[in-house]
Amino acid sequence: MKTILIIEDDVSILRGLKDNLEYEGYAVVSETNGKKGLQTALEKNPDLLLLDIMLPGINGYEICKRVKKEKPQLPVIMITARGSEMDKVSGLDIGADDYVTKPFSIPELLARLRAVFRRTTPTNPIPDQYSFGKVKLDFKKYQASRDNQEIKLSSKEFAIMEYFIKHEGEAVHRHDLLNEVWGFEAMPTTRTVDNFILDLRKKLEENPSEPKHIISIRGVGYKFVK
Repeated sequence: MKTILIIEDDVSILRGLKDNLEYEGYAVVSETNGKKGLQTALEKNPDLLLLDIMLPGINGYEICKRVKKEKPQLPVIMITARGSEMDKVSGLDIGADDYVTKPFSIPELLARLRAVFRRTTPTNPIPDQYSFGKVKLDFKKYQASRDNQEIKLSSKEFAIMEYFIKHEGEAVHRHDLLNEVWGFEAMPTTRTVDNFILDLRKKLEENPSEPKHIISIRGVGYKFVK
């Protein structure tokens, strides 16, 4: 479970962020004061910092500078009520990984969180040949078999399995699969993902109605278990 530190002095916004992020499966630590927030960011080990700019004590720009100096690998998303290009550029120039401008939607914020985690979390390349259960996948030759019987998988199905394997054991959001496999320009729906998963289970699982490898995570998406 990833931990997000929120430094935001507007209590109503903070409460809404905390509730929504916890509902999405994140652990949340919060501070309303800049000085205390900076101390928490440096002393604790959050996986991401969600940082307001206008804060009592120390502003968000100074916090970002200090955090990036001490913990350069810690992702930072700036939250600002200002909409000018210069404010956004200033935040990015001091090391912020992304920004959102108030008012923002929760789905947009969640998408930006996932995008930052994808960019900043290293993933190990998968081998050309990969096996799980009775399934063998050859990503170089685009060949698949189960119980030594050939299976026909499409390029999209191979791409889905590649993404699953790279994130083995993690809860994978449907939107992440859409973005990574289909891309933004294709504009498919989450129902498209569900249909592909249904077909993959029929091809790869011994008992598709009780899958052991491609597990559903309610309200989120799926998890691949080798």
